[in-house]
Amino acid sequence: MKKVKILKLAILPILTVITLIVAPNAALADYLRSEGYGGEYRYELWSSDDGQKYYLKIWDKDEDPQKDSYKTTRNFKSSREALIYFDCNYTDKSLPECPKRR
Repeated sequence: MKKVKILKLAILPILTVITLIVAPNAALADYLRSEGYGGEYRYELWSSDDGQKYYLKIWDKDEDPQKDSYKTTRNFKSSREALIYFDCNYTDKSLPECPKRR
């Protein structure tokens, strides 16, 4: 009986520490925030579950997002920044935020 009690006291803290270390990393996921079209392309805007990073998946507008390959952009700090990037680089919009082309 004492062995079982000692074993429980030893294993419980170890399992607790392992759970605290592993759980936050396992719980991270990406979420689809929006999708749309522009020019000859379509996009999906994704974010991390903490909302700290955003990125785009971009396809030609005639391709199937479920089957065809896509381009993934770098991480952005906001959804606005990501969508401005899409507009400036894929739709040829002339926005004040777009870098000047030479």
